[in-house]
Amino acid sequence: MDIKRTSIKDLLQSNDFDKSVLIKGWVRTKRGNKNIAFIAVNDGSTIHNIQAVIDVPAFEEDLLKKITTGASLEISGTLVQSSGQGQSIEIQADNIVLYGEADPDTYPLQKKGHSMEFLREIAHLRFRTNTFGAVFRIRHALSFAIHKYFNDKGFFNIHSPIITSSDAEGAGEMFRVTTLDPAKPPLNDKKEVDFSQDFFARPTNLTVSGQLEAELGALALGGVYTFGPTFRAENSNTPRHLAEFWMIEPEVAFNDINDNMDLAEEFLKYLIKYALDNCKDDIEFLNNMVDKELINRLKSVAEVDFVRLSYTDAIKVLEKADQKFEFPVSWGVDLQSEHERYLVEKHYKKPVILSDYPKEIKAFYMKQNDDGKTVRAMDVLFPRIGEIIGGSQREEVMEKLLTRIREMNLPEEELWWFLDTRRYGTVVHSGFGLGFERLMLFVTGMTNIRDVIPFPRTPRNAEF
Repeated sequence: MDIKRTSIKDLLQSNDFDKSVLIKGWVRTKRGNKNIAFIAVNDGSTIHNIQAVIDVPAFEEDLLKKITTGASLEISGTLVQSSGQGQSIEIQADNIVLYGEADPDTYPLQKKGHSMEFLREIAHLRFRTNTFGAVFRIRHALSFAIHKYFNDKGFFNIHSPIITSSDAEGAGEMFRVTTLDPAKPPLNDKKEVDFSQDFFARPTNLTVSGQLEAELGALALGGVYTFGPTFRAENSNTPRHLAEFWMIEPEVAFNDINDNMDLAEEFLKYLIKYALDNCKDDIEFLNNMVDKELINRLKSVAEVDFVRLSYTDAIKVLEKADQKFEFPVSWGVDLQSEHERYLVEKHYKKPVILSDYPKEIKAFYMKQNDDGKTVRAMDVLFPRIGEIIGGSQREEVMEKLLTRIREMNLPEEELWWFLDTRRYGTVVHSGFGLGFERLMLFVTGMTNIRDVIPFPRTPRNAEF
């Protein structure tokens, strides 16, 4: 009877010894002598390898020579308890099938200890390293946990559009989507590009946020969330910016700013605990190899109450700080990462939720406070990351929303569909956006956002 393949993760958890097993994977290392060889194989299911013990005289010499780091193969044999150090079980190999060779003279992952910069240059192969295997298994686990959390709480997933004619953030840094000939676009009477002849008959872009569409869903379904790619055409090459990144954006009818803060804190703690519970081996590896404080930091955030204070009070703390900031602090400025990290890492030593920001530095859709100066915005600040969540209670009063749109010179006529939600059955509602890659930075201990997304899109980088 043919033996079916078993994943290495499952085999390493097995104690069913002296039975025939079959594995398929890639060679991590091979060592030995003329009598016995040891091949470490990994199939991606776990950070750990399984060792196959080879009786060298029983196999063709030419076959064994071709088994080098990076080669793919199939090994069948008997699962036994290991007498060697470093593993509890191993496979006594009976048969080996070589699938694909990896020339040791050209395969770029022959040695350990490659820099992150080098691995970004071979992003198509970096999945094969221990570090990136761990990172992307964690990314999968957190993706699943996000859907599980919202599903268990009765939320509905909304697929918001990737192509849009609106700029939810008002930032203007968007990627244009067009089928017009860039060399000879049609022009109107004003010698401007005539977008009426374009595919959508209007200017369209890649979305920067699914929030506005999520609001439409929340105002009928109660609680919804989006989880998808978003895009910013910001010409930035910092370790914190991507041109394409993923956002999780819940919107909840009848939630005010306090409900919104409760949801954000509960959600973040749930995800961190899920990673600690379900990605133990990968997180331990990253703790040992990337960031020695990773596990302690994750546990400290998951087990404490977040500090909550107003933007105004935060400015007072920063103005009294015994630290010189690169960017001066005063009421009305948009806080920089250095300010956010000071509050979290030095002053309070725990995550902070700031609220009630000056309306001039926030988007048009945020609920205006009675003081006429601030809006019910909220940002969640994390150690090492700074802002990880941004959100607000949304302005539900039609007249106030219209006034704000006009103050900011936004195209009122293009937002008619959004305004309809305030015309018909408006309610208090709130939501926020969580940058998935920023969460990944925190959970993995990685320091460059390009290393927590499989294929980073940055200025001058879209090869693979």
